[in-house]
Amino acid sequence: MQKLTRSNRKPRRGKWLRLFQFMLAFTLAGAVLLGGLLVYLYQAVLPPAGADRNSQLLNLQGQAIAVFTTGERNQQQVKLEDISPWVIQATLAVEDRKFYEHFGFDVKGMLRAVLVNLREMDKVQGASTLSQQLARNLYLSHERTWSRKLKEAKYTAQLEMQYSKDEILNMYLNEIYYGRGAYGIEAAAQLYFGKPAKELNLAESAILAGIPKGPTYYSPYNHMKNAKDRQKIVLNAMKEIGAITAEEAEKAYEELLAFQSPQQRTGGDQAPYFRDYIRNVVVNELGFDEDLLESGGLRIYTTLDMDAQRAAEDAVASELGGSDGLEVALVSIDPRNGYVKALVGGTNYTTSQYNHVFAKTRQPGSSFKPIMYLAALSSKKMTPVSIFNSQPTLFHYDEDRKTYSPKNYGDKYLGEIDMRRAIAASDNIYAVNTLLTVGAEEVAALGAKMGITSTLTPVPSLALGTSPVSPFEMASAFAVISNQGKRIEPVAVLKITDEEGHVLYEAKEQKQEQVIEPAAAYVLTRLLEGVFEVGGTGNRVSEVIQRPVAGKTGTTSTDAWLVGYTPELSTAVWVGYDKGKTLGTAESRKAAPIFAKFTEKALEKVPPKIFPMPDGVVSAYIDPSSGKLATAGCPDKQLVVFLEGTEPTEFCTEHSGESVEAEELAPLPVQEEPENRSWWSDLKRWWMN
Repeated sequence: MQKLTRSNRKPRRGKWLRLFQFMLAFTLAGAVLLGGLLVYLYQAVLPPAGADRNSQLLNLQGQAIAVFTTGERNQQQVKLEDISPWVIQATLAVEDRKFYEHFGFDVKGMLRAVLVNLREMDKVQGASTLSQQLARNLYLSHERTWSRKLKEAKYTAQLEMQYSKDEILNMYLNEIYYGRGAYGIEAAAQLYFGKPAKELNLAESAILAGIPKGPTYYSPYNHMKNAKDRQKIVLNAMKEIGAITAEEAEKAYEELLAFQSPQQRTGGDQAPYFRDYIRNVVVNELGFDEDLLESGGLRIYTTLDMDAQRAAEDAVASELGGSDGLEVALVSIDPRNGYVKALVGGTNYTTSQYNHVFAKTRQPGSSFKPIMYLAALSSKKMTPVSIFNSQPTLFHYDEDRKTYSPKNYGDKYLGEIDMRRAIAASDNIYAVNTLLTVGAEEVAALGAKMGITSTLTPVPSLALGTSPVSPFEMASAFAVISNQGKRIEPVAVLKITDEEGHVLYEAKEQKQEQVIEPAAAYVLTRLLEGVFEVGGTGNRVSEVIQRPVAGKTGTTSTDAWLVGYTPELSTAVWVGYDKGKTLGTAESRKAAPIFAKFTEKALEKVPPKIFPMPDGVVSAYIDPSSGKLATAGCPDKQLVVFLEGTEPTEFCTEHSGESVEAEELAPLPVQEEPENRSWWSDLKRWWMN
């Protein structure tokens, strides 16, 4: 029995011995490899820093016209002892509390972040140390790939081995981006507070320490609420680590900060309002990281046409140059493909970066009426010769429980008028009659289909444009009319690549939705052409525009509009004051000449084109006084287009003298009547014949 026991023990002892020898060998080999790796990393030379790789904005022709930082880096190197201790404590508290304890990587923090992200099923928490952030900013792009992560780990380890903690912290505070072209804490202190970094107090330091997480989102110049919310997070973090007391945190948060007036540094960038618009699209709509946009070397290919953009800027400068406080918005969209071709968001980007193109607080006034008239024509409840009496009227609505009494400008009333004259003269009484005939809900629904995303309140005053909308929405909606009733979602970003040319995003082919029938859009277009003819509200700029154009003016006490289109461009122009100041007569007439000058200049290389007539449209000569088919005896005849089936069938008998039998009457042959508006009328007659 004893021999049996011994014989069984020998193999076990040998097995454990071999396992021990294997583990020892494995450990020694690992130690040798690790030692070799550490020696390599210590001796390896770090690559040249490349944190100034600016992402570029390219126009439709592929030319770089702007960058998303500044063309010139605003950076001033300072020593660590010349930086306020509050800045250092605030930065460490909110970015890397274990900075002086870890070796470049916060392992516990990484595991904690993984668990939180798994629980939330999203990347809600990160664990990058200051060393990792510095390595990324100095040597790498912001692409999210495994190879980039491995390089980041390598460079982080090298930084930790080749520099002291204080040196790494000093490098970080001199390199990190604080927005508006300011790299490093010294440039940021001067930009935001006009003082050196060593003089920053607790409240100022907490504001600045919060900006690098999102240089645009947390900028006090762009979003003060976001900046203050972030400041509170920083102060709470400092309180948690014992750097400040609760009383100091509360006092710093309540302190009224004296920011410098923002001195914009566009670095020669063109189209700054368009650049800011693209920034918003790339970050908030397409989901790109803001750090990647700031310094990732991206190439953003856009729809901006620099000829059109220069035409827009020149038109604005010619009419509003030197105006005290008067603001403007101009946006122009190609209705055929949805491309945003030009955008001016204000009079002067240096003094105000607010982009009025997207302001949803302005009443469009009568410029909204075409959407309502389109609903009327499309429903076939009305035609261009439908007549209402333009006179002071008290309208009853909501089952006669409410009343509405609009007035015409200057208390001028025209008596019985048709749609063509009502549009040209911008008659309000006719407009409200139209809305009540069609239905306010139907008009609001059509506006939404055409691209109006703002709420349109379905009340009688909607006919007069009392529901606020943005110029961008108006240009988008009018593009539907120009494009024969087809809606194409506006697009500004066509493609995004990294610095190596790899495509990171590419816009899908734009789909067209037939919102209204082409015939209805064409009939309305012919009516809107009358706005620029004798008697129309846009007649004063008719001599400037030497091509077919349709549109509508709109004027309230605080807003002046002209929204119009050609076959190639749909353009909205708004003029007004930011604080709702009442417009004078001269100021209220600025939108129309801006529109006219822009349209002609932007299309000067494009031959004039008439609006193509689709199927489903018929033309007939009409007696304007009766709205019936004109006969040879009628002294005044107008050629009017109708949706097929809605044209008049009765003949005018008021001018035939003696009694005429109905069977003796016949419609006049349709020929283009002579026009003296401009030379393109001859081209239009030649084309149609």
